[in-house]
Amino acid sequence: MNDEDIKKIAAEVAKILREKGPAFPRQTLGDSVSIGSGGKVFQHPLVNQVGNSGGTTKPAAAEKKACSGDCRLEGSRSSGQNSSSSVPSLGEANTCSSSCQSCNPLTNYTPQQVKASVDRVTFCNPNEASSSIAGMIDHTLLKANATQEEIGKLCEEARKYRFASVCVNPGYVAMSARLLRGSCVKVCTVIGFPLGSTTPTVKAIEARDAIANGAEEIDMVINIGALKSGNDQLVLDDIKAVREATRGKLLKVILETSYLTRDEKVRACKMSKLAQADFVKTSTGFGSGGATPEDVALMRETVGPEMGVKASGGIKNAEVAAAMIKAGANRLGTSASIAIVSGGEAAKGQY
Repeated sequence: MNDEDIKKIAAEVAKILREKGPAFPRQTLGDSVSIGSGGKVFQHPLVNQVGNSGGTTKPAAAEKKACSGDCRLEGSRSSGQNSSSSVPSLGEANTCSSSCQSCNPLTNYTPQQVKASVDRVTFCNPNEASSSIAGMIDHTLLKANATQEEIGKLCEEARKYRFASVCVNPGYVAMSARLLRGSCVKVCTVIGFPLGSTTPTVKAIEARDAIANGAEEIDMVINIGALKSGNDQLVLDDIKAVREATRGKLLKVILETSYLTRDEKVRACKMSKLAQADFVKTSTGFGSGGATPEDVALMRETVGPEMGVKASGGIKNAEVAAAMIKAGANRLGTSASIAIVSGGEAAKGQY
């Protein structure tokens, strides 16, 4: 696919968005700020500016420190006040340190941004329901027949237990972003899921749309067939296309390890690192197998300490979760999150 083909596709997408009208608002607050259809304000442009081929610094996921747990907004409104009636001034800032992966001082934003996103300022005070492992879990619901009510419950649970994120299908990103406003919990979604067989262009557009709707973490599936065919250049280009579309957001690359040989796992990890992804991830949870400690250890050995490793698929209790962490995982993807943090067993059908 050449540049002209990509431009034609982009033009068609823009035309569709224009025709949709108010359902897909595309507001901006300057060149470096966008507001997506989910109402999420973010500082990085949805589409990279001409001549900017990735100059934005990517987040160093593996080096992020956990929230100090006592962050709050100095001089902010009380929890009972309506967010629209009290807009913090630029002099107000979170007491959490700048290394907190959930909070940023309001001095990073313009007055317009503050006014637009005041009800989305993060407060990450832990409560008695949260645990040390909860902050490593992507609370996941990706089944095809997931209902709005189930997604609502997922977000409510994530707020209660302070999970790292909710991982939902793209169609539920905007809803999840609205439900999680003001919390520590990020919205994660999946791209090219679960087969990984769509083109790099389609994956990039899907990722941009998800970010516009409020996604802060992207889990993409590699082109598994290309990897097994030995077409490493296509695999690398595929990851790079999504990386370029997600600058400023966390990118995790799903390998689907149950289908791969040891050599293919190593090659996929090396290409993910070369493409500047933030994490490598074992599985979709919909393949022929899930995460194993052996695969996690191999992935950690290959990518080193600079990247994150996410174990997903088949993590159904605290014992298995602990084994994955011991092997080198620093993020877990599971639908059995509550069972893990409470020491119980996963319910039937959880993955």
